[in-house]
Amino acid sequence: MPRPQKSRSPDAAGTGARRAALKLLDAVLRRGETLDAAGAAATQGLRPDDARLAHAIAGETLRRLPQLDELIDSAMERPVAEDAKSRMVLRLALTQAIVLDIPHHAVVATSLSLIDGGPKRLVHGVLSKLLKSELPDLSRPTLPAKVAGRWALWGKDVLDAAREMVAQRPPLDISLKAEDVAAPEGPSFAPLHRRVTEGGAVALLDGYAAGGWWVQDLAASIPARLVPRSARRVLDACAAPGGKTLQLAAAGFEVTALDLSERRLQRVRENLERTGLEARIVARDLRRHKTDPFDAVLLDAPCSATGTFRRHPEVLHRATPRIIAEMSELQAELLDASARLVKRGGSLVFATCSLEPEEGELQVPAFLARNPEFRIEPVPSVAGIAPTPKGWMRILPGMLGDKGGLDGFFIAHLVRDA
Repeated sequence: MPRPQKSRSPDAAGTGARRAALKLLDAVLRRGETLDAAGAAATQGLRPDDARLAHAIAGETLRRLPQLDELIDSAMERPVAEDAKSRMVLRLALTQAIVLDIPHHAVVATSLSLIDGGPKRLVHGVLSKLLKSELPDLSRPTLPAKVAGRWALWGKDVLDAAREMVAQRPPLDISLKAEDVAAPEGPSFAPLHRRVTEGGAVALLDGYAAGGWWVQDLAASIPARLVPRSARRVLDACAAPGGKTLQLAAAGFEVTALDLSERRLQRVRENLERTGLEARIVARDLRRHKTDPFDAVLLDAPCSATGTFRRHPEVLHRATPRIIAEMSELQAELLDASARLVKRGGSLVFATCSLEPEEGELQVPAFLARNPEFRIEPVPSVAGIAPTPKGWMRILPGMLGDKGGLDGFFIAHLVRDA
């Protein structure tokens, strides 16, 4: 006769959001996914406010992972594995208690609902011990040791700025279709740019529905600004999600927006429709694209995205040396493919939202060695950011820090001999 199953205790109120946060954390740390990619599946069936809470818990946890682990280990005789479910739950619980100011009784109840058996007793014991003690201030997170080691080449000031930026939610930058469109108020640091001071859902802000602007970090808008005005036909070589395509179309260029992902291109189409701008859409691998050469090619290449860590804290943990090496190899292939599509005398603007030299400073000399018909065209200063002596632009943590900062970027303008 089968033994009767023990009935499971009902979940505490609010457990759904915490369960989703646990799925998000697991997707990032064990499967190497982004929060955006994991979000739909993890929060399926949740109310919008619970889905937002799940993302907030997971995101704030990822911003402070080294400190949380140090705190957890201090309360254990034998620390558990980094990917153990009990550690995952404890990370989320402490984030709620310390960072999000969620009452301790709610933290304990919802955390214990996520776990069964011996790990449940372990989680309860560690939480009880820590919540009764004086909890540390986690308002200034530390970078993961491996990340700090890689970024040490940029100097102490940049490392300090990066640590400050980890804890800060970045401001909302928008690019304007024209200077006279309806848009939220805020300072402007470059033509057709505004740093928004209003809060709330983006789609409800002034002018969004009318199509006068789109969300785009100021740093991400710089590559399209470098396309020469003399160009006519321009290829946005890795176009999705479409901010650069919209910039180029608004500037009057004849734009082809190419991307490998048909699904991601759908977002480009939606933004073109909303803004009333026009571009030709092509779903194809750039490395296999054959067409008449363009006056200019803009390649904002796939990368480790470590420069976006303040918006996407998961990159601090998923951008491993293996991923950086794989992305660097892909960028070299895409650069060579782009070069073949640039007419004589034309421009190739190369960019990555990465803080890794392998995805920027080391790419350009290697490209020029393979493609000696190209040369570096020094870029102008934009928003007070000056080019380096090499002629390219390197945007680092701390730049425009007193005005809200920028995503990390590498940008170079290359010109083919006439």
